[in-house]
Amino acid sequence: MNEEAEILSGGNASESVVRIGNTVRKPWLENSAAVQKYLKALQAAGLDVPKPLGKDHAGRYVTEYVEGVSALDQLPLGQHDLLRVGRLIRQIHDASEGFELPDTTGWNVLLPAENPNLMCHNDLAPWNLIVGERWVFIDWDAAGPRTRLWDLAYAAQSFGMLFEGQPVPEAAARLRAVIDGYGADEIIREALPEALGKRTAAMHELLKSSHETGFQPWADMYVNGHGAHWRTAADYVVRNQYAWKQALT
Repeated sequence: MNEEAEILSGGNASESVVRIGNTVRKPWLENSAAVQKYLKALQAAGLDVPKPLGKDHAGRYVTEYVEGVSALDQLPLGQHDLLRVGRLIRQIHDASEGFELPDTTGWNVLLPAENPNLMCHNDLAPWNLIVGERWVFIDWDAAGPRTRLWDLAYAAQSFGMLFEGQPVPEAAARLRAVIDGYGADEIIREALPEALGKRTAAMHELLKSSHETGFQPWADMYVNGHGAHWRTAADYVVRNQYAWKQALT
């Protein structure tokens, strides 16, 4: 008996995402095979990630559907939850150390990091964390070679809610909780304030340049509020670097 497809909303970079039973199905991309291999490796290392289920009869990418609610709807997360997020990110990074970096020839690599040396999720943000009986990061489509620092900077900025309008002491405390949960060493703590600024500015630049060239879906996102959000967020993060440094070191 065929189960009815339920259209899933909320994503920005993927089209035609549907739920069928306990699975999620979306278009197969040039890097999908490598991403599914990566998820299998993380599973084998004991991490709770969406189970990769290959292709369906329509050639779509298939993964397990994870029940729960989006962490985006729970913001701001409390201290205990932010520590948990940091620990979860550290577990992902540590498990990724054992995964050989794939050949990315032909991939559309967004926001490349200098000297990439680790397979990363690259979008570890509240909108991609499902919380409930399980805490699971979903939407691994953008996974690819980056660095711990680049991946962590994006996650810390988004979960810490480091953006315009947030009281700096509260944002700094949230940032500190994520990084304490991660168990970051002194090297990462020293480098993170600058990395936060660069990573946030890079997101705005991606949207801005995409708008100028018509590169979708980022071009439309730029004029639909994302461009303004990331521009002011980048200014906020850079302007308050001293506060982030004080909180982390």
